[in-house]
Amino acid sequence: MDEFDESSSQAEATREAMQLARLPLGEVWIRYFSFTGVAGEYEVDAYLNGSLELPAHERDLVAHAVNELINELPPPPTAPYSTNYINPRQHLHPAHEDNAPHDGK
Repeated sequence: MDEFDESSSQAEATREAMQLARLPLGEVWIRYFSFTGVAGEYEVDAYLNGSLELPAHERDLVAHAVNELINELPPPPTAPYSTNYINPRQHLHPAHEDNAPHDGK
């Protein structure tokens, strides 16, 4: 794989990660710039869209910015198991030690 193919593949994967995480370009660019990135926001946008090649170091800074922002996102909600599910509409008194729902008996 030559350097252009590598750059293009890296840009495509980075753009996909941004889209899946719903990261706006402006946030990514600010984080990238804080890592001493030298490309402007328009250049980073052009790189992510395959219109401009960036040196490997700059591509890695963009990827690092995206990865850091993704790591800062709250975790996605998970499905509860029957043994630990508490109805969100049920208000438990904080004094209950087990915090388990009670059937009123």
